[in-house]
Amino acid sequence: MGRSVILEPGQVSFQVEPGETVLEAALRQGVALPYGCRNGTCGTCRARLISGSVGYEDGRPSALSAADHDAGEVLLCLARPESDLKIRARVLPAGDVRPHRFPVRVVSLSRVTDDVMIVRLRPPSAQPFRYLPGQFVDVLLKDGRRRSYSLATAPGRGEELELHVRRVSGGAFSEYVFSQMQEKALLRLEGPLGGFFWQEGVERPVLLVGGGTGIAPLKAMIEHAVDQNFSLPMHLYWGVRAGRDLYLGDRLRDLADQHANFLFTPVFSAAEPNDDVNTRRGWVHEAVIADYPDLADYQVYTSGPPAMIDAAEAAFLARGLPRDQLLFDSFEWSVD
Repeated sequence: MGRSVILEPGQVSFQVEPGETVLEAALRQGVALPYGCRNGTCGTCRARLISGSVGYEDGRPSALSAADHDAGEVLLCLARPESDLKIRARVLPAGDVRPHRFPVRVVSLSRVTDDVMIVRLRPPSAQPFRYLPGQFVDVLLKDGRRRSYSLATAPGRGEELELHVRRVSGGAFSEYVFSQMQEKALLRLEGPLGGFFWQEGVERPVLLVGGGTGIAPLKAMIEHAVDQNFSLPMHLYWGVRAGRDLYLGDRLRDLADQHANFLFTPVFSAAEPNDDVNTRRGWVHEAVIADYPDLADYQVYTSGPPAMIDAAEAAFLARGLPRDQLLFDSFEWSVD
């Protein structure tokens, strides 16, 4: 017996057949919900259960804490309805931003640090790729595995896509990028994916907090905001280990010089002797709350390693940030 699901706001409804998860049913019926890993580790598909009940085949997913579960949070990628449901979730804008698979050609490879490569890709000109600033794509590997990377360029800035690939020892894709990939190589992608994207029409000053290659989706958001003449204050904090990891530093400083409403603050967690002594030290989320002890009136986007996301979420909510004004993208390791 199928179950009915109603999504708020908007009163979007669809049916879930026996054996399906809520996300599977939504995608099958053209309802574009945000999702990422589809195995319960990233938290992208998190939503609030208003009424009804769900179950998980293998127990509570890792991205859902006991407190979140008790508060009515659910992960749609694994949740199976046990009754009719009413859920509060973000539905992606309709149109051409639905996920699909497509080929891309490698245009260039730029090694910007010891362990970060910027890979530029070109989709087929006859198949325009549309996405929201902040979303990501999956690289589909030949053995069926997939690896997720944020898109680091704003939509509408030319045909090429930019990925920031950090080398991971033994990484199924990153090792290939650093040791074998050449220009003109052909890859297959699926996307756009994810519910982490720039929220249009929000009239609040914006804080963007990135760790490591978590700068990639934030760069796309900032470029988009500039292109759209966003006039409210934007302040980017980028946490890296040391100055040698600040591979977009000059570009971001130039952007801050060109736009009075944009500020850029790098933060070093393991500064080296030759680093600029005037650069902030410590953890990036601590720098944010030192500068903004009251976050009640801000919109915050944060992306990077899970430990950084967890620490930032706790610190920001404790400083009055409304939960619905915190958007995050946790760069979890891929699960095969």
